[in-house]
Amino acid sequence: MDCCIFAGQGAQVPGMGKDFAEADAEIMALFDKANEVLGFDLKKTCFEGPAEELTKSNVCQPAIFVTSYAAWLALQKRRPTDFACAAGLSLGEWGALCAAGVLDFEATLRVLEARGRFMQEACEAQPSGMIAIVGASADQLSELCGKTGCTVANINSSAQQVLSGSKDAIAAAAAVAKELGIKRAIPLATAGAFHSRFMQSAKEKLAPVLDGVEFRPPRFPVFSNVTGRPHSSAPDEIKAAMLEQVTGTTNWAADVECAKAMGCGRFVEFGPGKVLSGLVKKIDASLVTANVADLASLEAAIQTLNA
Repeated sequence: MDCCIFAGQGAQVPGMGKDFAEADAEIMALFDKANEVLGFDLKKTCFEGPAEELTKSNVCQPAIFVTSYAAWLALQKRRPTDFACAAGLSLGEWGALCAAGVLDFEATLRVLEARGRFMQEACEAQPSGMIAIVGASADQLSELCGKTGCTVANINSSAQQVLSGSKDAIAAAAAVAKELGIKRAIPLATAGAFHSRFMQSAKEKLAPVLDGVEFRPPRFPVFSNVTGRPHSSAPDEIKAAMLEQVTGTTNWAADVECAKAMGCGRFVEFGPGKVLSGLVKKIDASLVTANVADLASLEAAIQTLNA
């Protein structure tokens, strides 16, 4: 069984999606439609940069979604594939929901522009940040959070977590991690403390936006970052979970373990980069991964699926 997975924020790179669009008029039209819906030239920013513009959350989130959806469409046109389930990291969960038919392309695009804008505003309102912790035991992680006031934002694998906190708390976490003998603590270049209480204002602003969007039951299971289990088939419950996701911990490791328990042995990543493929391998090296980021990787993914 195969699981499709969708890239999250941080995977963005100038040039993403360009070769898909230049090779297929339908995919080029997808980027043109995004420009029309958003009211700014997302296509140009994806294809040409600059990187600084692409990094802004209100640009980055729809940009990664459109590129990931373009990659998904490119595979389905070249090798139609019935995936057993889907997952995505943070904003990527919206791509997974779109692939499963919960929201249409335009609605997902509008949600992610608003989500990114509200999160950027929250970052600017309160200086905060994130730090990756590698090789900490559960006790060490608990002690680190207790001493610094940081909270767990992402559980990427049993060996890698990401903490969120104020700027001071993140600085303290780097020092305390060293004292505790934790293998590595790496401050991340993010705009702020995502998936934490610092995003509460973004969550509140996003609620009325989601109320105006039609959610439908998924065509196949989509894993929730918040619960680590498949979303309910009830649209209102999916909506509530996606709102909770803004401030809640993203448990990527649980999503992958749940997909594995369902019988998935192959994971195909859509969108720029190979971050999720790498995390899947860290969770279980026996799992097969492929990524679809451009035409070259599309061909390699098709070979993997045909194997």
